[in-house]
Amino acid sequence: MTQQSIAPPVWFRLPPGFHDIGPGDRASLDAFAEALRSLAAQRELSRLMDGLEELAGHDVVHTAFGFHPEEPVGVTTSLFSLTVRKVEQPNPRLAVARTALAIARSPLWASTDRRFVDLPSTLPCCLVTGVLSVPDVEHRLFQARVATAHPDGLHLLVLDLTSASTQHADAYSDILEAVAHTLCFSDPDPGAPTAAGTSRILEVLL
Repeated sequence: MTQQSIAPPVWFRLPPGFHDIGPGDRASLDAFAEALRSLAAQRELSRLMDGLEELAGHDVVHTAFGFHPEEPVGVTTSLFSLTVRKVEQPNPRLAVARTALAIARSPLWASTDRRFVDLPSTLPCCLVTGVLSVPDVEHRLFQARVATAHPDGLHLLVLDLTSASTQHADAYSDILEAVAHTLCFSDPDPGAPTAAGTSRILEVLL
């Protein structure tokens, strides 16, 4: 579910290997870094939390990190975020189309693919994927972005999945599209425990 009370209620399911994290976790992570007695770890965690707090100032209401083992050794990482914005266009289909077009036209994209997605809710939805060239970042990043509408007619949802593991672009695209298919706007099962677990990047497709 969305973490900020000002946002309309949204539920979704992330696959195994994703772990929620937000600005409210700063104190516990600071304590963890201090226990490691590593100044480098403290600096990196401080930069991370500063970045998450900055995202919160851009209408991002939920963030999670994905960690997936990769053969023969190593871990692929990704960042998931959900942004909720007020709609200035009363036609939700037009609002989603304009948002997707604005995303695809960003000068940061080195290449993009765009397509509409049919959701169970029948709400308009568009998926934009591609490779980003970010200033001051040596390597290119892969990003998948989904734009869709909230049924209240007042908000737009943008789901993002970003990773430096560009070789897994297709898998990450499928993951984000699958997450979009789990979107719902009333509590699907209030008594259900939160699922936990880990998985490899190619095993997390819903």
